[in-house]
Amino acid sequence: MPLALLALAVGAFGIGTTEFVMMGLLPDVADDLHISIPTAGHLVSAYALGVVIGAPLLAAMTARVSRRKVLVGLMVLFVAGNALSALAPDYHWLAVARFVSGLPHGAFFGVGAVVATTMVAPERKARSVSLMFLGLTIANIAGVPAATLMGQHLGWRATFLAVSTIGLLAIASLFALVPADHGRTTAPTTGLRGELSALRSLPVWLALATTMAGFGALFSAYSYITPMLTDAAGYADGTVTLLLALFGVGATIGNLLGGRLSDHSLRGTLFGGLVSLVAVLVAFPLLMETRWSAALGVTLLGVAAFVTGSPLQLMVMEKAAAAPSLASSANQAAFNLANAGGAWVGGLVLGAGLGVTSPAPAGGVLAVVGLGVAGVAYGVDRRRGAVHTVGRLVAGHVPESVETVRG
Repeated sequence: MPLALLALAVGAFGIGTTEFVMMGLLPDVADDLHISIPTAGHLVSAYALGVVIGAPLLAAMTARVSRRKVLVGLMVLFVAGNALSALAPDYHWLAVARFVSGLPHGAFFGVGAVVATTMVAPERKARSVSLMFLGLTIANIAGVPAATLMGQHLGWRATFLAVSTIGLLAIASLFALVPADHGRTTAPTTGLRGELSALRSLPVWLALATTMAGFGALFSAYSYITPMLTDAAGYADGTVTLLLALFGVGATIGNLLGGRLSDHSLRGTLFGGLVSLVAVLVAFPLLMETRWSAALGVTLLGVAAFVTGSPLQLMVMEKAAAAPSLASSANQAAFNLANAGGAWVGGLVLGAGLGVTSPAPAGGVLAVVGLGVAGVAYGVDRRRGAVHTVGRLVAGHVPESVETVRG
């Protein structure tokens, strides 16, 4: 694997840290800016909105720009957003800064995935994507807890300054490790029109829908994991951070496992991951009955969910092979929509009085929907493949094996 993947992983680590650290800093930010906790929670939404808008927009706008320059430019925007967050004098400034910080998120992962796959042999594409995403999963193990601890002791502004420093390190790594803009690392010649044409493909939309349903299933449960651990499993509030690190460990294992398995069977890994996710979510209420099984359940949830990450990203790119950057970035927007949608579904069942662990089985239902969409996508691919084969036969392009039989 090329060292350039390390540069992408450093950027992913910074992005993953800034995305999730706000959850741990909400009380500190609220106290300092004299706002309520619910109002401070809108800062999480502001970041997610930046991701959803920025992912397709920036990918489309930079369609003809060389990919290394795009990656560096996105990290410059990331550093600027986090520096503005550290300097924010009031809530409104911070909300805008968080929106700016979210803008490069999806495009960086989308374009980065394209770059990662062009630097390795075809049989290692999924593994290269998983190594880039390794930075995101490790952020949940080390980056977020460390940044939260820093914010609690040195002030939340220090956290965003530290994240800006990570962004500067990523920029230096991209310059040093990603090859110069020539050959396979340059942007495609399709331009904006070619990139937009990828979104007219039904298989691309089915892949995006699978991402939304599959990761919506995860966030239906994960958004309410703290009350599950404290109220159902009986853990103290102070131990929740350690347990969330176990989720990061599971996500890292699942990410690496998914990348390796997908290089052997892309669709098989996707179906297997979704089935595993259904099983974990359905069993979650039982796993929350004891402390040791709850810790196991949190780890398994990370494994099952992130096994599907690499195959979903690669599938979207393959379905939009002529213009993969925009579709790959749109998959990151779908991931963040899944975050919001899954939390909404989990909140509905929780508000209905179905119990503190009810968001998990609700997520299992979403995972089943994801399986159904993936099944439809498989059927569409088979049907299109059959039509293509018949077309070749009609046109006189008979396979060599058929000619041999004729002879």
